[in-house]
Amino acid sequence: MTAPLHLHVPEPSGRPGHATDFSFLHVSGAGAVRRPPVDTSHFDTQDLAYALIRVLDDDGRAVGPWVPDLDPVALRRGLRAMMKTRIFDARMLVAQRQKKVSFYMQCLGEEAIAVAHAFALHEGDMCFPTYRQQGLLLARDDVSMVEMMCQLMSNERDPMKGRQLPVMYSYKRAGFFSISGNLATQFVQAVGWAMASAIAGDTKIASGWIGDGSTAESDFHTALTFAHVYRAPVILNVVNNQWAISSFQAIAGGEATTFAARGVGCGIASLRVDGNDFLAVYAASRWAAERARSNLGPTLIEWVTYRAGAHSTSDDPSKYRPADDWKRFPLGDPVDRLARHLIAIGEWSEAQHAQAQRELEAEVAAAQKEAERHGTLLDGHIPSAATMFEGVYETTPWHLRAQRQQLGV
Repeated sequence: MTAPLHLHVPEPSGRPGHATDFSFLHVSGAGAVRRPPVDTSHFDTQDLAYALIRVLDDDGRAVGPWVPDLDPVALRRGLRAMMKTRIFDARMLVAQRQKKVSFYMQCLGEEAIAVAHAFALHEGDMCFPTYRQQGLLLARDDVSMVEMMCQLMSNERDPMKGRQLPVMYSYKRAGFFSISGNLATQFVQAVGWAMASAIAGDTKIASGWIGDGSTAESDFHTALTFAHVYRAPVILNVVNNQWAISSFQAIAGGEATTFAARGVGCGIASLRVDGNDFLAVYAASRWAAERARSNLGPTLIEWVTYRAGAHSTSDDPSKYRPADDWKRFPLGDPVDRLARHLIAIGEWSEAQHAQAQRELEAEVAAAQKEAERHGTLLDGHIPSAATMFEGVYETTPWHLRAQRQQLGV
């Protein structure tokens, strides 16, 4: 007699009250994964799509073929940028709880990915981020925290004039494409922008970003097809932080394989990288960027990390995962790991770390104070309703002029 059919429904290996078993991660030893030449074929990256590229070992030493050429000055800048991003997140989370901001999303535990990646790009390159890559902006000196906070507070100095949800920034001058709340749109946009850059004979590359859950969207597969066929100069970043809100990454297909392996199957060179290792993130990003600039085609990178906080201020992760997961995550805290490395090479100290923490907290607090001078949700200092009619058409149509007159703005 034939047994009845049944479906396999993936389940996380940890739930509230039951500690997570992280053995599913398949963590390679630091320095153990080979580094191929940038002109390698996608066939030759198959093992790299299943291994985990790591540079920093448990003692804070940089080991193996992926150790990047970064001097201590750049490493200290990277550490401070990650610390600033974490402090910025913490203050804006409190501001949301105080009803000064309507909504917020942290990148707690993921700071190394955006910050180190930003260090590997060139001026003029364009990032197509999700709502958890604020580190791409906070790693730069030419992006104002005050302006970012005004956008979050939807006040009269909001550069988006109230047209975007908080955290959905847009900075053309900083190579930061307008964030879309629709999942996976960033990937096809990034590939299209990269193709346009190549058609124009430019030298700029694109960097697209999605989370593990968004790999289940059709845009993900469309982007991979176009990137492969036309060898688009693009880096395709999949941030696998283990959770798409309350859905574990296995629901999107990460249980028996890796997200990086999908790139290889589509003819794209692919890497799986320790996203909590600043040096590994920088090295892999530089490798992928060099491939793109050398007309060698796209690279897909799966960044393995952990979303330490809630998905957003509307989420309660204690309902679906153990409260201490982040503390037990095998890849550790990206800020602590880079700090330990700098201390190990004699370029940092506990006293310097504490001093940097105080300085950055004061800097972020001062920016918040300045932003609040222009209003928060509590006091109603919001952009004029007239702004909804501005910057949409070169010549405003008659029916919109009539609507504006009816509003009296």
